[in-house]
Amino acid sequence: MTKAELVEKMAKDSGITKVAAKAAFESFIDGVTKGLKKRDSKVTIVGFGTFKKVYRKTRMGRNPQTGEKIKIKGKNTVTFKPGKNLK
Repeated sequence: MTKAELVEKMAKDSGITKVAAKAAFESFIDGVTKGLKKRDSKVTIVGFGTFKKVYRKTRMGRNPQTGEKIKIKGKNTVTFKPGKNLK
């Protein structure tokens, strides 16, 4: 399902315009993004799941073409754990 399809479904199910549904969806995405800005933060939506920000440590990897060892920098990433209703 694409963003446009999701916005269309939201508008149809709630009886609002697509413009209002798109604004609500953008607000949701913005809220989740801002909630994950802090270190070791998480956003929990009861019945849906939890978004959690985690840090992946620097590690050694391998270039698949040459076999040469390379250093992969650490970075922040987001994980999602589905809630009971979504499983």
